[in-house]
Amino acid sequence: MTTKDGGQAPLQHLNEGVAQIAIIVPDLDRAVERYYKTFGIGPWHFYTYEKPLVKDMSYMGQPADYSNRIALSHFGPMRIELIEIGEGDTVYADFVKEHGYGVQHLGLLVDDMPSAINEWEQAGLTMTMDGSGFGPDGDGHYAYFDTETDFGVTLELIQRPARRHPPEKIYPPQDKDVVPGD
Repeated sequence: MTTKDGGQAPLQHLNEGVAQIAIIVPDLDRAVERYYKTFGIGPWHFYTYEKPLVKDMSYMGQPADYSNRIALSHFGPMRIELIEIGEGDTVYADFVKEHGYGVQHLGLLVDDMPSAINEWEQAGLTMTMDGSGFGPDGDGHYAYFDTETDFGVTLELIQRPARRHPPEKIYPPQDKDVVPGD
């Protein structure tokens, strides 16, 4: 998007609020249990983000094949995502090598991922990793941008799928037919 004078218009995605905070943890099951027992946050819905669940993946502009275990829950209106690093090169592994475990990114919701990616790239931001097609209907897309140096945290654009696959497990154990709401 450009301004009347032909310059780059400010990106508006942060003005719409942060939808997710993500924390990289060394042991996903232990972290989930601690959040639940200490703060009462739950239920937690577990997924392994890898192929074939995530249909298309990239890392540093190249096709990629990586895996990560995640657990999703909410504290208030905010989604919390805990991430345990799996196989392959990822922005998560890069973060842990540089900083150790902790808050890695803030997630921002978008309605039109191709347009949002284009806007961010036109603003001079570089996409470092993405994945798409993780919803049952082949929708859903996430994209990370190289924003840590300028803004102190990585920013992720998220176009949530209309529906989710059933989680691999729920903690604390509940009815397995429950699918997390967005």
